Amino acid sequence: MIYREAGDFKTSYSKDNQTFPIRFDRVAYFTLLVVAFLVVPFVINSYWLNAVLLPFLIYAIAALGLNILTGYAGQVSLGTGGFMAVGAYACYKLMTSFPDVSIAIHILTSGAITALVGMLFGLPSLRIKGFYLAVATLAAQFFLVWLFNKVPWFYNYSASGQISAPERSVFGIAVTGPNTTAWAPYLFCLVFVVVLAWIARNLTRGSMGRKWMAIRDMDIAAEIIGVNPLMAKLSAFAISSFFVGISGALFFSVYLGAVEVGEAFGIQKSFLILFMIIIGGLGSIFGSFAGAAFMVLLPVLLKNTLVGGLGWPTDLAAHLEFMIVGGLIIVFLILEPHGLAALWRVTKEKLRLWPFPH
Repeated sequence: MIYREAGDFKTSYSKDNQTFPIRFDRVAYFTLLVVAFLVVPFVINSYWLNAVLLPFLIYAIAALGLNILTGYAGQVSLGTGGFMAVGAYACYKLMTSFPDVSIAIHILTSGAITALVGMLFGLPSLRIKGFYLAVATLAAQFFLVWLFNKVPWFYNYSASGQISAPERSVFGIAVTGPNTTAWAPYLFCLVFVVVLAWIARNLTRGSMGRKWMAIRDMDIAAEIIGVNPLMAKLSAFAISSFFVGISGALFFSVYLGAVEVGEAFGIQKSFLILFMIIIGGLGSIFGSFAGAAFMVLLPVLLKNTLVGGLGWPTDLAAHLEFMIVGGLIIVFLILEPHGLAALWRVTKEKLRLWPFPH
């Protein structure tokens, strides 16, 4: 009987159009933010930070970016891993070239550089779509990985070909390097997640989001009613790549600390993020977070249950993870194409009517 909008009346258009129109949702959202900012930093340890929290936050940003492009604009992309590599290598070059500049500025600049690269590889979307666009973005994935492997300038002529993040701090507190405390990188990434999620939510609910969805649903009709397909598609590629570039920069500098492009940003990474938005829900901000949480928590759960609890071999648990993810993708594509976000939406609708008949 709690989840009701009874008594939630609106006195202006802006209040009627707010993201969380029901008071219960607003309270739950702000409570979650308070817990995330003021409670979690005091209780996390290194295991929870590296196994769950940092991967979830960083992959959520990447899933948001891919969902903008694929879920809202309808442009299929298989090059997310390559664009994450652009953000990572841009951040590395900026960190080593301008050591006195804040790491936050480096990460935002890395996102901007990735946006330019994304627009360049998004140009084929003006002529092709669907399967052919997926192949073109897949070619971008392989080209970018090859480029960062073959041009020594990108990894500062290191003999190993690996890039390592130097120690950097924000307000005197280290967020990269070996001397960080668990709460500092967590809060650093959390700020990026909250701000980018707010930006994504407002973009997708505004005029730009409506243009993306018009192009996605029927591009010819959208062009007839005045939507510029050039601007709509390139803006989707640019903003999506900006999000993905930031996630790649955070993945390299804050989470891993040292990466090799083929291992960290290979085609597996592109498919992993694609699976996140398929399971979480295409065209949904909540689905991006739900898919990222599912794909991060599933391996941890299987490892602790099967390997730690039942004594299964690690490789067997890894193969079982692939089987479960593959089966879930098939199930969601057949039974619920809109993923976990649609299930959550149906659940809320039932809660609003319970205990009365639907």
